[in-house]
Amino acid sequence: HEIREGKGAGSISDLAPAAVEHRIERAVEAAAGYSLQPVINATGVILHTNLGRAPLSAEMLEHAAEIATQYSNLEFDLATASRGERDVHIAGALSELLGAEAAIVVNNNAAAVLLTLNALAEGGEVIVSRGELIEIGGSFRIPEIMQKSGAVLREVGTTNRTRISDYRRAINENTRLLLRVHPSNFRIMGFTEKPSLEELVALGREKSIPVFEDLGSGCLVSLAAQGIRDEVPAGQSLAAGVDVISFSGDKLLGGPQAGVIAGKKEIVSRIRRNPLFRALRVDKLTYAILESTFLAYRQEQYHRVPTLRMIQMTAVEIDERARQLIEKVPSRKEGLRLEVVDGESVIGGGSAPGYSIPTRLIAVSHATQGAAALGNKLLASRPPVIARVEADTVLLDLRTVLPHQEAVLADALRALD
Repeated sequence: HEIREGKGAGSISDLAPAAVEHRIERAVEAAAGYSLQPVINATGVILHTNLGRAPLSAEMLEHAAEIATQYSNLEFDLATASRGERDVHIAGALSELLGAEAAIVVNNNAAAVLLTLNALAEGGEVIVSRGELIEIGGSFRIPEIMQKSGAVLREVGTTNRTRISDYRRAINENTRLLLRVHPSNFRIMGFTEKPSLEELVALGREKSIPVFEDLGSGCLVSLAAQGIRDEVPAGQSLAAGVDVISFSGDKLLGGPQAGVIAGKKEIVSRIRRNPLFRALRVDKLTYAILESTFLAYRQEQYHRVPTLRMIQMTAVEIDERARQLIEKVPSRKEGLRLEVVDGESVIGGGSAPGYSIPTRLIAVSHATQGAAALGNKLLASRPPVIARVEADTVLLDLRTVLPHQEAVLADALRALD
């Protein structure tokens, strides 16, 4: 049926018996096996949302596997032999890493924002700059989240320029929160202005109004050495006096999908008491993986976090890996051609918009096959190889190819010739 429909729609270019047989084999395998499967990400997009964002190391999963296959002290206090709280398993780490008085975790940052707004501002006004009324992937819009939370949006300033005086004029007896939102997947450049975080905090303290900062991707260490300066470590916001922050677990942090809420104890306690918290809380596996991730940061063993390892990898290192891989793929005189060229990697996942990291790419071309055909063959390999196609050339960025996948990628390239 799929082939018949595809032919009618003009979407299947090759209806040769071998190609049809291959598609049938793929369909049978898909029906009999797992739908969710590993792929080789050769796009150079480190936090590729469609490919699962941050990959986890096997080491991170060892602790999770141990917890998953046995009973655990998820909500049991071993010191008092009584009921405990699951937050304790990450609270100490976040206190050390962020300087937070308290922290909780929900299932993603969108949930963290919704919960925080509902707990702190339901029925009251939340002041936010018009330049921060963002939309990210999946139609997550700040105004709509605000509405769902029961809070009332109070816009101030303009798209490109907002001053602290705009916030001050908007404050009234119904104001419950001052909100700052990370721009996520876009940047405003040129004639711009916004108050510093310190100014916003000072105003909040003067008026006894909490300041909440949605950091979006969130990171725990500086990435300035890689040229990424807009992603400030989350701890700096708390050090500046922000009352509560939230950020994602599976983006720049490099952990599992989660939404971290951290800040002043009294504020976080209010959020934790909200009935929505139980509906949005995470399971024991997420806590176990988060704990392993935080342990790597506490020990400053950043190489154990694949996302950080990829970001910090130099173009020289990638060039060496690319040339070693090419040596494993002998090509015929007039068939497959592989060469190393300059290129750029990006963070992805709505992180560090406008920034790129210099890299080296493997350019794949063929004497008798176009880029589309080569790309489709790579996609049909086991595991599928997801590549970039530019100017009739297939490009592979090894920055996002995990070391143990290189041999399989070499096999997939050999099959092209």
